[in-house]
Formats: sequence, C-alpha cells, structure tokens
Amino acid sequence: MSYVTGNTIRNLREKHGITQKKLAEIINVSDKTVSKWETNKGLPDIGIIEELAKALGVSVTELLTGDLKTNENVSGNMKKVQFYICPICGNIITAVGEGNYTCCGITLPKQEAETADETHMIFVETIDNEYSVTMHHPMRKDHYVSFIAYITSDSAEIIKLYPEQDISVRFRKKGRGILYFYCNRHGLYKKYI
Repeated sequence: MSYVTGNTIRNLREKHGITQKKLAEIINVSDKTVSKWETNKGLPDIGIIEELAKALGVSVTELLTGDLKTNENVSGNMKKVQFYICPICGNIITAVGEGNYTCCGITLPKQEAETADETHMIFVETIDNEYSVTMHHPMRKDHYVSFIAYITSDSAEIIKLYPEQDISVRFRKKGRGILYFYCNRHGLYKKYI
C-alpha cells in the first residue's frame, strides 16, 4: 500500500493557494509539522489523513496514491459510463466519468470495452417491447460472463450472472444504447443496439 508523499501534499497545497501555516491551522497541527511532511522528514498520522484530504480538496485515495483525477464530464450522459471490476471478489463499480476506485486492496483500472467478436457473440432480438439477449458462452466456474448491462443516454441496467446459469436476459426497450458484457477471462465487450 502506498502512503501520502511530501510532494503530493506540497503540490496540492500550492494548487489551492494555501500556505503551510493556513493548512496547519485547518487540520490543527503546527506549520513546522507540515514543513516536515513536505520535506519528507515525517509522515502525517493515519488518524488525520481524512482531515488532510478534505483540507486539500481530494479524496483519501487520491491523497494516498498521488493519482489525482479530474472529472471533466459535466453532462452526465450515461453512455459515458465506465466500469471498474474487482478480479478478486467480482464487485462491479460503475461511474459516469473516470475516478479512482479500490476493492480488496487493489486499485482497479478502468475497463476498456472491445467490440464483440466471434468467440464473444451476443444475440439480441425484440420481443414484446423488450430486448431478449442471449449468448453461447461457457458458464463454468473458471470461465463465465459475470454481467450484462444495457446503457442508454439516461439509464443503466445491470444484470449479474453466475456460473452454471444460462445467459438469457431481458431488458425493457428504452431506445438506442449499448450492451456491455464482461467475461472473467477476456474482459469487457460492447455491442451497439
């Protein structure tokens, strides 16, 4: 696990136009303490990390990793959804725009979706104002599709799948969108519908 660095503290403090003295006042430490942190002669106690992150205008994760994310997506279009998937427990994290997410002690990378191919073919047909989605894909414990998602400009619907289950799901039609599905061995795929 990484820990906050002096450079990160200094860069964030200067970015926000805060002096060492002002930062020290906000988090109730001395300005000499802040100086020690920034010159790598000491580290902030874990008990004040949350206060320090708040004072510097970042998340605790961003402060600890030094990986600062700026979400420039102001429109909130759901078609810009990003998927972050934990390889250990299978958690699915979605976000409109990019971010820093961790699960099971791992920083999760943003999944890059590939276009569906011959080995990951998804079939879609319209039945009673619904999309009926099926796939011919292994559903064993070591190789399976863990979810299928239907994303439109204003909605997202995710259906979780499990090994030894058939891949046959239905989504109420909400207009043109994107189907995403995640194979635990090969990653994220998409198909425009």
